[in-house]
Amino acid sequence: MVVVDDSPFQCAFWEAFLEERYPGRARIETYTDPREAVEALGPDVDLLLLDWEMPGMDGRQVLEHARKRGVNLKRVIITSAHPAHELHEEFDGTGCLAVIEKAEPEQQAAFTMILDSIMKR
Repeated sequence: MVVVDDSPFQCAFWEAFLEERYPGRARIETYTDPREAVEALGPDVDLLLLDWEMPGMDGRQVLEHARKRGVNLKRVIITSAHPAHELHEEFDGTGCLAVIEKAEPEQQAAFTMILDSIMKR
């Protein structure tokens, strides 16, 4: 799994959450620099958690680079503090698996169900 978020706190949160929920089942790479992350992306990415707003290169731009580098967009989840309707306006039609509002409990429950489904494989 690859986590791209300009917040070191958010990267640490996702890493701790994923390691606790799926111990020993996921290799997690975190990047606070989206440009650095783009260089690490390829068709072998099993899940990409991608923040929308980041300095220098936003999530939409990283998503486009990921597509060009062979990442299956059905393995990309966009996260943001923006309301879900804004995320859908921006990312519907891109082919990504889901958009998740970080602070919304119902969105977090859906995110957990998606992760559980992916990690069963």
